[in-house]
Amino acid sequence: MVSLAETRENPKEQLYDEIDRIHAGMLGLENDRMHMQPMAPQLDRRAATIWFFTKTDTDLVEATGQGARAHFCVVGKDHDYHACLVGRITVEKNPAKIDAYWNSVVEAWYDHGKHDPMLTMLALRLDDAAIWASTGSTLKFGWEIAKANFNPDEEPHVGIRTHVVFGDTPDEIRRQWAS
Repeated sequence: MVSLAETRENPKEQLYDEIDRIHAGMLGLENDRMHMQPMAPQLDRRAATIWFFTKTDTDLVEATGQGARAHFCVVGKDHDYHACLVGRITVEKNPAKIDAYWNSVVEAWYDHGKHDPMLTMLALRLDDAAIWASTGSTLKFGWEIAKANFNPDEEPHVGIRTHVVFGDTPDEIRRQWAS
């Protein structure tokens, strides 16, 4: 169950933890008619970059051009955490990252292992993220729905929306909304 206190106090670390817990999220390019597609994230926390293994002949690689931007959507395992991350995406065959994130699941996709000529990676350098965290308590959820149904001027308060900005500034959290 997601901690709403952590969403308020340390949303970036909580987001990183949620990314580490999922097997895949949905990745798509901005301003492209291509559908988003499931991709397994490999998170570099220090660089605020998500790496994805892929093949050089995929439509996503072919559509990723100079200055391309992408969205990566995350849904937490308990479905009480949602995030949409945005940043610049590049195609990079980075041997250090390939070595760092290589595992038996990845290996199953590449006939020639780490030296497969079709192997490449996408690097999503994060600019910002919108995060929605909601209560996992059915009692609180039910209470908020009942209150809102009895008072037409009130909406249920079942979670928090937070905006995180990645970068070198000490104030990485620009805005925070309660909803």
